[in-house]
Amino acid sequence: MKRKLVLILLLILPLSAYIYFSLAKHNSLFLPVITKNVNELPAGSTFDGKPVTLKGNISIVGFLGDDITKKKETVFNINEKINNKYKGFNDFQIVMVMPEGEQEEVKKVMADIKVMADISNWKFLFVSPEQIAEFYNSLKTEKPLDADNGTYSLFIIDKERSLRGRNGKDKKTGKHEFKDSYDSFQVSEMHNEMTDDIKILLREYRLALKKNHGVKGVKREI
Repeated sequence: MKRKLVLILLLILPLSAYIYFSLAKHNSLFLPVITKNVNELPAGSTFDGKPVTLKGNISIVGFLGDDITKKKETVFNINEKINNKYKGFNDFQIVMVMPEGEQEEVKKVMADIKVMADISNWKFLFVSPEQIAEFYNSLKTEKPLDADNGTYSLFIIDKERSLRGRNGKDKKTGKHEFKDSYDSFQVSEMHNEMTDDIKILLREYRLALKKNHGVKGVKREI
């Protein structure tokens, strides 16, 4: 009986994953590279003392600035629309690059949110304003950081440290579309466009894994 159950799971899970990834609305098999060779995350402090790196991970990177209380609702929205959907995938992480000295404020905000949602896998990296600026500049985005070293923009960075987004003809409108970040203040943009693009990137890695090594196990993998 157990053997039959395992065989059924091995058949159903890859099919379920394919159906899930195929729900991406613009149905592209590849999410365009916007910027190659983004800098590795700067060395800084974290709550658990462990280093945080981009290499080998699919990362959602944000910059909350030195007034996280102002962005508290945004943090909750990111968790609901992005983190809750993808936290079960291996090598997926949400990283917030923060100014050094904001640790206590972050703890307060996250303690409030923790009552309503699971935020255990969020990573906060605390560095100097100069380190924030240097890393942010490597993204080569046209949007500048705010005066508080933060922004509402979220960035998708792949395992090879390339910034991903949209750069091509929109199949619905026929017009050229360019997007190197996603506005975390706009819930609809996260729910629709960003969720869609993360699905495409996850599917891209899954197809590459299947092609090179085959689908392994019954765990959700990228």
